[in-house]
Amino acid sequence: MLRRIGTTHVVSPLSSFFSSVASARRLQMTAVSASQAREHADAPGAVEMNFLQAINSALDLALSKDEKTVVFGEDVAFGGVFRCTLNLSKKYGSQRVFDSPLSEQGLVGFAIGMASAGWKPIAEVQFADYIFPAFDQIVNEAAKMRFRSGGHFHCGGLVIRSPSSAVGHGGLYHSQSVEGFFSHCAGIKIVMPSTPSDAKGLLLQCVEEEDPCIFFEPKRLYRSMVEPVDPGYYTIPLGKGKILCEGRDVTIVTYGAQVGVAMKAAERAAQEGISVELIDIRSLKPWDREMVTQSVRKTGRVIVTHEAPKTSGIGSEIVSCITQDCFLSLEAPPMRVCCLDTPHPLNEQLYLPNELKVCEAIKYITGY
Repeated sequence: MLRRIGTTHVVSPLSSFFSSVASARRLQMTAVSASQAREHADAPGAVEMNFLQAINSALDLALSKDEKTVVFGEDVAFGGVFRCTLNLSKKYGSQRVFDSPLSEQGLVGFAIGMASAGWKPIAEVQFADYIFPAFDQIVNEAAKMRFRSGGHFHCGGLVIRSPSSAVGHGGLYHSQSVEGFFSHCAGIKIVMPSTPSDAKGLLLQCVEEEDPCIFFEPKRLYRSMVEPVDPGYYTIPLGKGKILCEGRDVTIVTYGAQVGVAMKAAERAAQEGISVELIDIRSLKPWDREMVTQSVRKTGRVIVTHEAPKTSGIGSEIVSCITQDCFLSLEAPPMRVCCLDTPHPLNEQLYLPNELKVCEAIKYITGY
């Protein structure tokens, strides 16, 4: 179990544009979560949930809807390291919610076999950093099953859940963002939500997809916000982003835990008269190219920010497509604000693309 280590956030005075950043740090629901909450807040009997409770609710509903849905992974029957599967084994029994051996290759391979036989396995890799032993199973088996069998077999319904991204100074084995490794692989879909309501709807959609999905869950969001969530069964289509705030000067494209960081930077930019349009793409593959393209054609400037390293990341693909689709509309070169191209260090404050770094990019690109 990860243990949070208290740290002091030190901010260097750069300019009035970046002043008072420390005071903006908070765990209460931000403007981004408030705006996204409205989508399902009006549902009858909406219930306040945090991110992990929304995941638990989605798993509960998936299990109740289809008897061929199973949930398993390391410590899953116990409730999981982050308690996302709490009480599910007690409710549905050890035949449908159960622990797996300490082998990512084995548990993913087992899930692939079940999916190809018509089951809907939801397999948990305890930390995204540990997914690499299963890389061959995901890339060469799950992703290609439908193609190599001429459509006779497929892994639709297979969902690989995995807590991802930085939290608590986890270093090399507990804080990495690995989504970029899988984005090059045809045949799989990749999702990383930023709010409880999105997490629930997107996870349920992944269970219904005809292709296998990797569902990354930003760990630091598990308990960082609460919002009204529809307690019933609903889905959110993959490949559909969401405009969190409309603007005219610059587009920021992001996903996962970085959404909150980008929103704070956008709020600070607004104090300086800079209007930011913020897009949460929600699913990384497929991603909402049309929404992003329309926004960039309007603003003429774009910043893509994410926690994963800069080189060959999701941002690289998005910037490449923007350059192709919006070249004549660009007022400045597209920018990426990402993690450094180094192994994930313990000193996350220097490594992560924080609010200050996004603010610097906004100031630079609008003054280009």
